[in-house]
Amino acid sequence: MTSSPTPDPSPAATARPGPWERLRALPSATAGFWRRSLRARVVTTIVVLSALVVGSVGWLVMRQLADGLVQGRVDASLAEARTETAIVRERLSSAGGNDFDPETQLRLLVETLVARGDAKGFEVLVEGPVGEGASSTGVRTTPRVDPASVPQSLREAVEEATEGLEWTFTEIGYTGTAVEGEPSQQPGVAVGSTVVLPSDGGTYALYYLFPMGEEQRTLQLLRGVLLTAGALLLVLVAGVALLVVRQVITPVRLARRVAERIASGRLEERMQVSGEDDIARLAVSFNQMAEALQSQIRKLVDLSRVQRTFVSDVSHELRTPLTTVRMAGDVLHDARHDFDPVTARAAELLQTELDRFENLLADLLEISRFDAGAAVLDLEDVNVADIAHRVVTATAPMASQRGVPVRVLDEGVFLVEADTRRVERIVRNLVANAIDHADEQGVSIRLASDEQGTALTVRDHGVGLEPGQSAMVFNRFWRADPARARTTGGTGLGLSIALEDARLHGGWLQAWGTPGGGAQFRLTLPRHAGDALTHSPLPLVPEDLRIRPRRPRPVSR
Repeated sequence: MTSSPTPDPSPAATARPGPWERLRALPSATAGFWRRSLRARVVTTIVVLSALVVGSVGWLVMRQLADGLVQGRVDASLAEARTETAIVRERLSSAGGNDFDPETQLRLLVETLVARGDAKGFEVLVEGPVGEGASSTGVRTTPRVDPASVPQSLREAVEEATEGLEWTFTEIGYTGTAVEGEPSQQPGVAVGSTVVLPSDGGTYALYYLFPMGEEQRTLQLLRGVLLTAGALLLVLVAGVALLVVRQVITPVRLARRVAERIASGRLEERMQVSGEDDIARLAVSFNQMAEALQSQIRKLVDLSRVQRTFVSDVSHELRTPLTTVRMAGDVLHDARHDFDPVTARAAELLQTELDRFENLLADLLEISRFDAGAAVLDLEDVNVADIAHRVVTATAPMASQRGVPVRVLDEGVFLVEADTRRVERIVRNLVANAIDHADEQGVSIRLASDEQGTALTVRDHGVGLEPGQSAMVFNRFWRADPARARTTGGTGLGLSIALEDARLHGGWLQAWGTPGGGAQFRLTLPRHAGDALTHSPLPLVPEDLRIRPRRPRPVSR
């Protein structure tokens, strides 16, 4: 029994990102969503500001309630402690010094205070005798109350004061077996005073511990209520903000979609108008703008169609009389040696202008093909270096006439999938344009390739380009120097045709120039025609103009 081979995983499955990749991509995805979503930004801003306002108001309300509850508990505790102390002093003063021994009198005092504390909800701690003459100190408290619940600072304050009350906040602790439902420690108010025991004349400290558990539970309940109310209020604010923003954003999104459809060529698209508010008036204005744009675009389309038809028709119609004139011109040019000097020169000028006229007609026909979308590629593997050498050889007479040397600086194989005729025309136009504007330093041609494509640069050291002219050089019939005569240079369509040829391959044709520093044109072609380009193997700015680090000058001794 043979088992079938396990199929290879599909590219989609193998390319599926894992949890770690998705986690790493989360910040960028979140940032992209934040930049794109106006609704998210507006709602988030409203919710955050509302949270700050609600939090501030809630904090102030909570602070005032807490201060009020605590201060009320402190006032009640002081009043209760003052009353209990007055009762104790009154009973001790009414009792004789010989009625009970000190231990019995102290025990009765503690039992009385504990009983009253159990009834009224406070704890008692009796400590003494205290003071400078005390030989020993004993502590008697309410059962389960930790004597450490009285802070040392309060003990010292009570021992130093002979009259009045001293108080402070404390944590009341309980010892022994905890009662179910009761905490082992809770905040409270500790109030201290002193009494004199008649039986021995000793001074004893009375400490009243008033628990604040009820106030603490009340504050926790209020805090929970405020937090719940604040959360519900924020949810309500977020819902209201989302509803309001949706009413505003929805027409904007509809306008965006209509604008995208109009941009894609559906000029009849319009926004729906409902109501008479600002959004409705915006829709009316948008529709009026769309109507005006549609009218203008139709006029421009009709004008462009008429222009293309006119150029194409004129170019074709002129070829027949041009052929006749060319035949007559050739006859005159061949027989120019039999003419007098003036007539011979006229025959030569006629031949030259006929050549320029033919080139102009050829360029106009090529432009009309691009405008009509009829240009196609005849693709094959091309070595751009061979094309560069052929162009240098073909333009050598013109370069020699102007005294401009042309050099190909890089040798090798630079393959691309392209239309040889169109690539050669691009390079020829670039080299001819460079020769026409170069100085005695000449024209340099560089080539480079990488895994994505091949680049070719043509560098001259002529007058260069003014700022902003690097994009205008590819306009039809545009010239950098209008004062130059039309007898120099080409038809004014060469760079336009070169740009269209480069775009037809999916490539780039870019220009750089600086006044007095010359210009450089860069052609970048993808390795396979139509592939997307992300970079060029050669820089657009010439290497000779890059900033180089200065060498330190030698110090003369």
